[in-house]
Amino acid sequence: MTPSIPFGATPEHVLVTGATGFIGKLLVHALVEHGHHVIVLTRNRDKAARQFDKAVTSIEDLNDLPTTQHIDVIINLAGARILGWRWTAARKQVLRQSRIGTTQNIVNWIARADHKPRLFLSASAIGYYGVQARKDTAALIEDSEPQAIFMSRLCQEWEMAAHPAAQHGVKVMCMRFGLVLGDEGALPMMLLPIRLGLGGRLGDGKQSLSWIHIHDLLRAIAHLWNIPHGGQAEIDTYNFTAPQYVTQEVFSQTAAKVLHRPCIFPTPAISMKLLLGEQADLLLEGQRVSAAKLQASGFEFSFPDLQSALENIIHKNHIG
Repeated sequence: MTPSIPFGATPEHVLVTGATGFIGKLLVHALVEHGHHVIVLTRNRDKAARQFDKAVTSIEDLNDLPTTQHIDVIINLAGARILGWRWTAARKQVLRQSRIGTTQNIVNWIARADHKPRLFLSASAIGYYGVQARKDTAALIEDSEPQAIFMSRLCQEWEMAAHPAAQHGVKVMCMRFGLVLGDEGALPMMLLPIRLGLGGRLGDGKQSLSWIHIHDLLRAIAHLWNIPHGGQAEIDTYNFTAPQYVTQEVFSQTAAKVLHRPCIFPTPAISMKLLLGEQADLLLEGQRVSAAKLQASGFEFSFPDLQSALENIIHKNHIG
């Protein structure tokens, strides 16, 4: 049984966006379990009511949230799925609007609100750092430079959209997620060829992969929630990645070991580029991202290495 995640010492009023997604629904359940009053922004109120057994309040538009509503913490996880459809101009606009547009709308609501939240936790991703060269073995930290490619620009604009909330006295914390491992999200798709005995490296397999177990991600959100912030608003950023980053080939080999399957069939890079276009960079290129700042703040990972993380997910949640 997954241990309870302590989000603060006393119940608070929390607004969550992206609440019906892989990360969001687990987060909302944890918040409700801990006694918080949760409002979710969702495009489908009926789905949210079923998913959370009417334990939350659902709204479809921030204009439906009165400016008199008391909100203590906002957790912004909204964003259309990044992997899947090719990144056409139209799809890029959907990705931008679902992230940047939603974040701007939240900040606009904060500006109008009678009671300002104390904390705004806003998701981002390690795509912020762009593509790291194979020969570059340096660990990327929060101050590392971004790049002028789409996935990096998307994350830059996403984070910048959250920053103006600090002008209203709100503590802003941006969370750059690595590959999130759990029983939903990308992992089941990544494990499928391995389950079928067709697994192997992607491209040359040397691209770095920075990841985090879903339980550690939720615990890290709670950790930032619990950090004393004092009375002065500010902006901060944290990488959410496990201490052990691996190559994609090692990831495939480790998953095959845990699943007791072979790992001998590579997928050529050209095939993935033909199938996914520009999006293939998410799988064929990588980053060695450090969470040293998160650890220095006192956070300890429950799943610091890949094998223990995969064993927990596959055997306890029956993936594979």
